[in-house]
Amino acid sequence: MNFDLSEDEQMLKALAERCVADRYDMDRRRAYQAGDRGYSIDNWTLLAELGLVAAPFDPEDGGAGLDATAIAVLFEALGKGLVVEPLIENVLVAGRLFAATAPAALREQWLEDVVAGRRRIALAEVEFGGRDGKSWVETRVIDDDHLTGEKSVVPAAGGVDGFIVTARRSGAAGDAAGIGLWFVAAGTPGLTVRHWRLADGSVVASLSLDGVSAVPLDGGPDALGANSPLASLARSAEAIGIMQRLLDETLEYLRTRQQFGVALGSFQAIQHRMATQYAALEQARALVEVAIVSAASTRFASAVDGARAFIAEASLTFGHEMIQFHGGMGVSDELSIGHAHKRLLVLSRWPESPGATLDRVAGIAA
Repeated sequence: MNFDLSEDEQMLKALAERCVADRYDMDRRRAYQAGDRGYSIDNWTLLAELGLVAAPFDPEDGGAGLDATAIAVLFEALGKGLVVEPLIENVLVAGRLFAATAPAALREQWLEDVVAGRRRIALAEVEFGGRDGKSWVETRVIDDDHLTGEKSVVPAAGGVDGFIVTARRSGAAGDAAGIGLWFVAAGTPGLTVRHWRLADGSVVASLSLDGVSAVPLDGGPDALGANSPLASLARSAEAIGIMQRLLDETLEYLRTRQQFGVALGSFQAIQHRMATQYAALEQARALVEVAIVSAASTRFASAVDGARAFIAEASLTFGHEMIQFHGGMGVSDELSIGHAHKRLLVLSRWPESPGATLDRVAGIAA
């Protein structure tokens, strides 16, 4: 199997790396994340101008229709740069879902701006009763086009222009049947949005819907499921990029930091531990490659889940080790090590625990 990148994939990687090199030192990253949105609107605009916002959309929607390889290449590069702009949640998850399910009139009003990065959409599906990605929807449809309920965690919700909301026409909260998708524009009367932050500093929201007017979309749980593997692949690729950065920076530190008159990296115990983590990184990369080569088959979703289940666990151990090699400096705000580990923590637990993903791979998940 040839894993060399095509010319287009090399260009995509170079664009992401150039953006990171020009705009992403740690001081500026902290400033971007401290904003109300949790990212830089100038950076988002630049990513849109470079075509990286539009690229994951299908060609008929104005995008480049990136395949699994290109998605992994792009998000590994962005992960290595610790980029905070929410391309996964607002584009791969909510944007592509909107493009696949919006009726004609709504597409006419919104899709061009979404693809161009002028508007952002977030997916609101998680509720307080839900656990580990299981379907749990108490939000109800009232009078055919109004929604009432609560959504507990809406990722990448800072400054978004609209929400795709899961709501129930019939059945009990845990039933798989009876669920539909609805579009709610930000600022709609009856919609209350409360923002807060996750461990990695990203801005999320809780929604309260009190008879909110909504537009029905053409899809339900099946549409959500069809959209999930590519997003999960992107999260795993981002984690690999972050792990690679942690490894590179820790290696440099161990080569230069001295103890007892010699470099820390000269101690055999440290060399063995670093070798173990290097092996974990290469195993993670191999699992993503297995998923990529199965992209055209029915095994793709399972292969992505398998990669994700391993990476979610291994990346946390990886981060712990890199922090320990740095000592107390590893968790300081000045170094990227702690920031990277916090992002790995969120990636490992969102949208479900690695145990739940592994259960699905094993065929024992509900």
